[in-house]
Amino acid sequence: MTNIDPERLVDFAAAVYAGEGVPEPDARLLADTLVQSDLWGHQSHGVLRLGWYFERLRNGVMKPVTGPEFVVDAGAIAVIDGHDGVGQVLTRLAARQAIDRAKSHGIAAVGVRNSNHFGTCMYYTLMGAREGCVMLLASNGGPAMAPWGGRKKIIGTNPWSVAAPAGARPPFVMDMANTGVARGKIYLARNRREPIPLGWAINAAGEPTTDPQAAIDGIILPMAGHKGYAIAAVVDLLSGVLTGSGFLSAVHSPYKTAEKSNCGHMMIALDIEAFQPLAQFSERMERFIAELKSVPLARGHDEVFYPGEMEARNDARNRRDGLALPEDTRADLTRIAKLTGLEAKRPF
Repeated sequence: MTNIDPERLVDFAAAVYAGEGVPEPDARLLADTLVQSDLWGHQSHGVLRLGWYFERLRNGVMKPVTGPEFVVDAGAIAVIDGHDGVGQVLTRLAARQAIDRAKSHGIAAVGVRNSNHFGTCMYYTLMGAREGCVMLLASNGGPAMAPWGGRKKIIGTNPWSVAAPAGARPPFVMDMANTGVARGKIYLARNRREPIPLGWAINAAGEPTTDPQAAIDGIILPMAGHKGYAIAAVVDLLSGVLTGSGFLSAVHSPYKTAEKSNCGHMMIALDIEAFQPLAQFSERMERFIAELKSVPLARGHDEVFYPGEMEARNDARNRRDGLALPEDTRADLTRIAKLTGLEAKRPF
């Protein structure tokens, strides 16, 4: 099975979304966020999801033409009502606004309400890192886990990311869900027909499971027990309650392709130059990373990585060698190509 040219994959995905009425620049952004996730090695958030966004557009729960409205525009602070537009378009706008406002005020916070799933958080926090900012993004999602001590899932995986420039090295970037694993990884395991490790989820009866479908139908467990639950709740506070968007059970996952998302996001940017010269920060980050990587290695490890380093390496390798996608993901892309009459653009 030959690897896939990522540029051809972007072209195909963009054509699918453009065919559903998404303006060409927005369709390419949507496609690029998915393929970039695959390039980073995060196939759980890659073109595995192409069909989910496609169905959401067809079902009318995600509007193809995004019409953002600034309901708060107050210098360093803004709130954008996305009116159920494309999550990627809204989040890129929020990132751009946060960067520009931070350059004027030193710090900026931009909330988004009534949005949709946007792919990986780090796609947007890296925008800030590339422009001399430390950037934080938090987003809520549809119910995936129960509050600590409960048996009903009402809180999302609620991912968050922080990114910063790192001098001559690739940016330092953390991107994580607050469950022990992102739900997309369980869908990926199902596509690969692989079991999941014990400790990722419990089934509907509350029993530990290694069956991906039973995990999807059950409850995903928080990372670090009650601590993961607490962080997920804080993310929902910031991205749902504070922005005026949906929160907890009012938010719906992208997997539920006939329901409006109601999700919200919070983007915070800090202009490094407001704290210290960027060159000084870069030198300090290089020393920070060098010290992390200098410690003696634990058994079974060949190298210490800093957050974002593995993704940067994966990106370089996958751009050079092409992408290897699971057979079920390829089959779904083939299905969509036939459904949309885009067989000639299918990249494999």
